[in-house]
Parts: sequence; C-alpha cells; structure tokens
Amino acid sequence: MTPVSPGELLDKLTILDIKVERIEDAEKRANVAHEKQLLEAVWRESNLENAETVRLRAELKAVNEQLWDIEDAIRDEERDRRFGERFIELARSVYVTNDKRAAIKKAINQELGSKIVEEKSYSDYR
Repeated sequence: MTPVSPGELLDKLTILDIKVERIEDAEKRANVAHEKQLLEAVWRESNLENAETVRLRAELKAVNEQLWDIEDAIRDEERDRRFGERFIELARSVYVTNDKRAAIKKAINQELGSKIVEEKSYSDYR
C-alpha cells in the first residue's frame, strides 16, 4: 500500500471521524466506517500513539471540523448565487484554516520523527 506520514494518516482518520458523525446516508456512513476501521488498525499497529499525538489529533479534528463547516457555508453561498463579502470571507478562510491543518500535521510528523515530510509551496499571504 501507499506509505504516508503519521500526520497524513491522523488527518485522514479525523476526517473519517467527522464523516461518520455527519453523513446521514446509512450506506455512505457504513462505507466510511469500514475505511475508518481499517485505518484505525494501521494506526494502532504502528504503536506511535502518545499523549502528544492524542492532543494533536484532537486539535486536528477541531480544525477539520472548521473546514467542513466553512465548505458547507461556501456551498450554501454558491447554491444561492451569493458571491459577496461573506463568500469572499469564507473562501479566504479555507486557506487560512488549511495552513493551521498543515502546521498540526507537521507537528505530528516532527513529534514522531517521520521520514516522510509533507511540504507546501504556497507564497506567504500574511
């Protein structure tokens, strides 16, 4: 299978957690739960979990929940053809929030001494 960094794996797991909690369609939720079960086993077998990764995983889930909410709000604006200030604010918050997400994933990888390093190449907007 594809090797991934611990940060990437925990990111995927937090997204799957959110999907299990929020997807209403039972068949889709079952598919997500199956994938989550398989990946949770990979994480458990890695024996990498410690107090810091538990804390960072919770932080990562919170950021991914923010992203989920932002994306839902953007889709609402798009559906209603509202492309004003709110739409722009939401669109801008996607990359700001994604930067937080990337920083947490990097912290996980550094905590665990990952040999796989995810790099971003975006220019600084601040």
